[in-house]
Amino acid sequence: MTRTRHAFACILTAFLALTGFAQSPALAQTDFPKQPVHFIVGFAAGGGNDLFARVVVQKLQENTGITTVIENKVGAGGRIAADYAARATPDGYTVLVGASGQMSIAAAIYPNLNYHPTKSFIPLNMIASFPLVLVVPYDHPVKTVKDMVAWAKANPDKSNYGTSSPAFTIASELLKLKTGMPAVGIPYKSSNESNLSVISGQSLFTISDGPPVIPLVEGKKIRALAVTGTKPSPELPGVPSMAEMGYPEVNTQLYSGFFVPAGTPAPIVAKLTAELAKAIADPAVQTALKKMAVTPGGPTGDAFKKYIDDDIKTNADVVAAAKLKFEQ
Repeated sequence: MTRTRHAFACILTAFLALTGFAQSPALAQTDFPKQPVHFIVGFAAGGGNDLFARVVVQKLQENTGITTVIENKVGAGGRIAADYAARATPDGYTVLVGASGQMSIAAAIYPNLNYHPTKSFIPLNMIASFPLVLVVPYDHPVKTVKDMVAWAKANPDKSNYGTSSPAFTIASELLKLKTGMPAVGIPYKSSNESNLSVISGQSLFTISDGPPVIPLVEGKKIRALAVTGTKPSPELPGVPSMAEMGYPEVNTQLYSGFFVPAGTPAPIVAKLTAELAKAIADPAVQTALKKMAVTPGGPTGDAFKKYIDDDIKTNADVVAAAKLKFEQ
């Protein structure tokens, strides 16, 4: 009997120890956060990704009382910020505001990347997504995508495009692959420079992000032929989608989202995801994001992870088919 009681006591002690060990992190996480949460942005203040973050994070702070800090760690197309965030302690106090360029596209084009979007991080929420805009000189004879493809095939020596980032290069090369048109890429430092090259006639076309190109379209400095994807953009009334033009596979969509380092405890992930989703869904936030020519919201959690993994493969396939090389 004594031996039985002793054995039972040992088992009970071990069980309580294991149970306490298993529960203590969860108990510690219920009062998260105890200190400011830092949101890491890989681009300069005032840029699209920075503005997305500030709109949502401000609402998060208003809703929850959480103290937040936005840190801009600029360089290498956002990769410095992503590398920094990936190495941070996985405790929920470091959140990366990640854009497609430093996440999906970087993973597709740089074999020696120091991090991986869905292995080094846990994707939380997509903030917004947006198509790109195909534009040509306003006074050029081409008026549709099919016109441009035909013109480029008839004038291959005059067919070129401006590009200022791997995202725009991949989108342009995808268009070439799906239409058979020739075109040589000309590198520029910014979307503004690429657009100016079209206005001046140095480039036949560029595929650009919406904010810098929409005012030029509205001012009739440049002509928008289509937006990538299946749906037209509300900010460009009368401009068709690539799918409507007969090229549904030219479906490039860029995104921005929130990520935490891999290993962040599940209760913290759940809390951040829920509160960020509430902030993104706020009507004022939705309006502010729409004014930046993006579609607010998107998948969260595992669905966001799948979206990114699929996006990496799509971009990698274009890079391989077009035999593209990028300097890291």
